[in-house]
Amino acid sequence: MALSLIGAGFGRTGTDSMKMALEQLGLGRCHHMREVLGNPKQQEYWRTAAEGGLVDWDEIFEGFGCSVDWPSAFFWRELAEYYPEAKILLTVRSSESWYNSFSNTILQALKSKERTSTLGPKLIGQRVFGDRADDREYAIGIFEQNTADVQAAFGPDRLLTYQIGDGWEPLCRFLGKSVPDTSFPRTNSTEQFHETFGKLTGLGNRH
Repeated sequence: MALSLIGAGFGRTGTDSMKMALEQLGLGRCHHMREVLGNPKQQEYWRTAAEGGLVDWDEIFEGFGCSVDWPSAFFWRELAEYYPEAKILLTVRSSESWYNSFSNTILQALKSKERTSTLGPKLIGQRVFGDRADDREYAIGIFEQNTADVQAAFGPDRLLTYQIGDGWEPLCRFLGKSVPDTSFPRTNSTEQFHETFGKLTGLGNRH
C-alpha cells in the first residue's frame, strides 16, 4: 500500500489529533511516533534511516495509508519523491506555542538519561535540532525553516498548510472528502503525552 498523504509537520503541531482525523476520513492506518515506541521492528527501521542507512519505505509503511509526526516527517523530501502521487500535509501552529508544548513534552523525553542512545535522541535531538533542542531561539528557527522549506517545495495542488484549530473543512476540501458530522479530534495534551509515553516505553510518567 503506497502512502496517499505524507505529514511534514513537526511533533506537537496537532499530529496525534490529525492521525485520528485521517483515519476517520478513511485514509487507512496512519503512521505516527506512537507506532514506533514499543515496536522493536519499527525502531530498527527508523534507527537505520536516522543513521543514513538504506531503508525500504514500502516495508516500513506496510499496512499504513498515510503518515504524520516524527520520525517520518523528518524524511518528507525522500518520501515525497518516493510516493509522487501522495499529498503533503504541513501541520503548523505559532512558533512560541509550539516550543512551549515541545519543551514540556518531547524535549523532556529526549533528556531522559535512560534513552540517550534510542531513536528519539538520534533522530529528533541530533538530526533535527543538532543537539540544541533546549536552545529555544535555535529550535524555533529550525521549526520555522522547516515550514518555509515545505511551502517552497510544493504547490497548492499538492500541499495543505493546516493550522491547529482549522477543523474539518480545509482538510476535507483538500482530500476531496465529505465533512464528518462529528467534532474534529482533540487529543494528546501535555498530560496525555506523558501518560502515553510512559505506557509505550515503560519509563513511567515523567514530567
